[in-house]
Amino acid sequence: MFLKNAWYVASTPDELTDKPLGRTICGENIAFYRGEANRVAAVENFCPHRGAPLSLGKVCDGKLVCGYHGLEMGCDGKTIAMPGQRVRGFPAIKSYAVVERHGFVWVWPGDAALASPDTIPHLEWHNNPAWAYGGGLFHIQCDYRLMIDNLMDLTHETYVHANSIGQKEIDEVPCKTTVEGDQVITSRFMHNITAPPFWQMALRGNNLADDVPVDRWQICRFTPPSNVMIEVGVAHAGKGGYDAAPEHKANSIVVDFITPETATSIHYFWGMARQFNPADQALTASIREGQGKIFSEDLEMLELQQKNLLAHPGRALLMLNIDAGGVQSRKVLDRLIAQQQAATAASTTY
Repeated sequence: MFLKNAWYVASTPDELTDKPLGRTICGENIAFYRGEANRVAAVENFCPHRGAPLSLGKVCDGKLVCGYHGLEMGCDGKTIAMPGQRVRGFPAIKSYAVVERHGFVWVWPGDAALASPDTIPHLEWHNNPAWAYGGGLFHIQCDYRLMIDNLMDLTHETYVHANSIGQKEIDEVPCKTTVEGDQVITSRFMHNITAPPFWQMALRGNNLADDVPVDRWQICRFTPPSNVMIEVGVAHAGKGGYDAAPEHKANSIVVDFITPETATSIHYFWGMARQFNPADQALTASIREGQGKIFSEDLEMLELQQKNLLAHPGRALLMLNIDAGGVQSRKVLDRLIAQQQAATAASTTY
């Protein structure tokens, strides 16, 4: 179900304060906290004494202290101390590979020995004055693959987001889907159209006219385990479209990190990175607010879709040409998960 030997966004750094954070990732119940030297640590959210959630405890001098009986836990999953008790024989709990990088906390829920920080995606906009970024987090009750389907098929914008980014030309212009190794790319280019309300606002944010014809593009890129980056934008028509000079367009990268919680729930880290007018904090806040409203509309649709699918597990779903991005993304996931399962089975065979 999940590709566990992979990096997932677990939280944003500001979520880790002086208290631990409990969060389930790919079915793994994990306690995150800042250990010694402010380094992020992650251990199984299970006290070896009486099974209490360690996330209900506190952090003292870089040690995770259980909130039930005061057991002190090290970042390696080994018990350090407990008031009035000898702890040398206490069993260790699972610890996880975790890294704070590019404005996120990343966790590897599988075999920590296989985790290499070098494979964490590079996010060029982090701490880069040429870029601006704003985003948020939603907890959504749906299978993570439904969100991947949603993001790899943007024809739904015409209907779900009719008052913000939707327009009839999305239906009228076919999309193209390609597979490059483990990456799936779905693209659509629209020419000489009217910009929808969200993009009119973005054009004004780049000091451009919002009432003239534009060329619009959507390029969705899925990469395992469940990340979707979408290049989106509009340019004044006749100025080169996607390749237009910066002074003629408003373009961004929609950032989607989809972290499975359970089989039917996700942590959805969303945002938008842009290079036009990056110093305008009011524009960043306005875009973030608009994007949040757009994704809230997806939330309702996905949760009710999930309820329908659970209520009718035997119903076959139709696969159309617009579903190619999601279908190909699932094929990549299925292949990688099967390889992971085969490797696990091989390692346990004597």
